[in-house]
Amino acid sequence: METLRPSKVLPYDSPPQVIYRIDDHRFLTLERYRDCNYGDTYFNDTKTSVRTYLGRAGIENFQGKLIIADPTERNIVIPSSAPPQYVCGDRGCFVSLIYSTDGGRTFYGKRFMHSFDPYTDTSEYTVLVTSDSYYVQQTGPASEYVKKFPLVSGYRYGQGEIPGGRHIEYGVKLPHGMHSPSGQERFSCDASIRPTNPDAPLK
Repeated sequence: METLRPSKVLPYDSPPQVIYRIDDHRFLTLERYRDCNYGDTYFNDTKTSVRTYLGRAGIENFQGKLIIADPTERNIVIPSSAPPQYVCGDRGCFVSLIYSTDGGRTFYGKRFMHSFDPYTDTSEYTVLVTSDSYYVQQTGPASEYVKKFPLVSGYRYGQGEIPGGRHIEYGVKLPHGMHSPSGQERFSCDASIRPTNPDAPLK
């Protein structure tokens, strides 16, 4: 999945909200939203003037932890979910995250979980981003399981072997003591802020 463009412009007049802040110049915004579960999300970097559309009614619904701790600022990983009460059907839903190795200019997608209730189940996940990898931790009733995925500039998952002899690792330890520069670990949205035209038709 290459970087997206919105197919239709949402008509809602709600003001943009910062729902996740990496540091003083990089953050995610929810825009033109009907409520905190349905809107357009963007990655913003005011230092590099990057502004990238990320998707609709997905990212803002992730309920787990996200820690972006890459000091190079190249690697960014953003998980998604589905809105509350979303019907996945008998086979469940595959849920994706998006990742960038060029500072948020381009994102690609990769599945990270399967669920019949993504909105609830993503609360069991932590995604941690470092200078060379991202980690996905699932915390279950009796155990924790961590996978490590290398991030290599120019490499896209699904297009051959990972360069440099690197590979996905299973059952590893999640690095301790790492934090986003802002200290924020979860998405946050003020549900009291609503559009004045919530019933406006899609254009």
